[in-house]
Amino acid sequence: MEQSGWDQDQWEKANRRRGGCARIFLAVGLLLLGAVIGVAIFSYSDITFSWDQDLPFSQNAQEAPATPSRPNVPEEQPPVRIAPEPYKPEIHGPSVMTSDTVKDIVALCGDSVVSITTETTRTSQSSPFFNDPFFRDFFGSPQQPRIQQGMGSGFLFRQDGYILTNNHVIDGADKISVYMYDKENPYEAVVVGRAPELDLAVIKIEGEGFPYLLIGDSDQVSVGDWVVAIGNPYGLDHTVTVGVISAMGRPLTIEGTLYQDLLQTDAAINPGNSGGPMLNLRGEVIGINTAINASAQGIGFAIPSRTVLDVLDDLEAGVERARPWIGITMQPLSSDMRQYLGVEDVEGGVIVNSVIEGAPAEKAGVRKGDVLIEIDGQVVTDMVQVQGVVARCRVGDTIKILVYRDGGEIEFMVELEERPEQ
Repeated sequence: MEQSGWDQDQWEKANRRRGGCARIFLAVGLLLLGAVIGVAIFSYSDITFSWDQDLPFSQNAQEAPATPSRPNVPEEQPPVRIAPEPYKPEIHGPSVMTSDTVKDIVALCGDSVVSITTETTRTSQSSPFFNDPFFRDFFGSPQQPRIQQGMGSGFLFRQDGYILTNNHVIDGADKISVYMYDKENPYEAVVVGRAPELDLAVIKIEGEGFPYLLIGDSDQVSVGDWVVAIGNPYGLDHTVTVGVISAMGRPLTIEGTLYQDLLQTDAAINPGNSGGPMLNLRGEVIGINTAINASAQGIGFAIPSRTVLDVLDDLEAGVERARPWIGITMQPLSSDMRQYLGVEDVEGGVIVNSVIEGAPAEKAGVRKGDVLIEIDGQVVTDMVQVQGVVARCRVGDTIKILVYRDGGEIEFMVELEERPEQ
């Protein structure tokens, strides 16, 4: 059979058809190869795809490959501290300490605090032979004067030169000198009024327009309140110390005199601080520094301002304050005494150990053996309290006393009289 030949045009058309098919096969092969490579990359890649769970074709979480991740552990937070009730000055008082509080108090009050020096003339015998009466009669008894010096503190409480201090600072002094903070030369002072039983005194210097301190109310003070003391310990002019009220109502006996209701503080108080002010954080005087405990450190005492205010008018007027008394001796009630007297259920109380003849208590009808359970409206807690109530009163005042006697309560009105000398 004879094969027919192809012309040029037909041959080119046939080649184009064969070339087109080859290109198609090549393209399909490349697409298949790309798909295989893509699947391999997708399978082994660390990249994960997240799908919005709200979409209708979201990926099932169980089908997604597990990807290790660090657990989201919240950082540990400090414990929450609930803030206390907001500070209210009218309720909590002024005792809020800031970094500038003490500095501001010193700037405001320091120039009202004064240093007091005293000179007292004492006489002494020149020889022990003059103790012999015969020797004195024959030769006489010459005396040699000796000047004794003292020092203390005080503060101006009026602009016209009135100064409060302790009585023991100026007691018996022949000369009293007052040094102001910004003055080199001293002022000469005179005694205006004294209350020895309270260890208070008022002296005065000549002049007007002096800076002065306000006297606050110690009844508003609480244990733990901050206080600032300014004085001249050991002659160190205008020394400032800071502390808190450690206790209130402390009794203390100094040189045979019982002082009542003292404020106790851990602010450093040393010899020379006596008579200086104890200030609250508003710069008000709430006590007068008066004593230290020589056998302990960090224990000082101050006369509360309420005691000062009770007698200040008399001191300014120059009225020598007489010591009132009721004329009884007392002793605490033991448990056996309570049972014997039948007063187990009586709160507090002290027993009257004796009644001095002619004393106000005897005139009112108080007897030995009475149980004193109330005085001037206050429940009796101990003997010191009774003495303190009487000491704050004036001669001529009448106070109510409630006693327990013979199974019942009896009320007496006692008119206080001046305490006689020993």
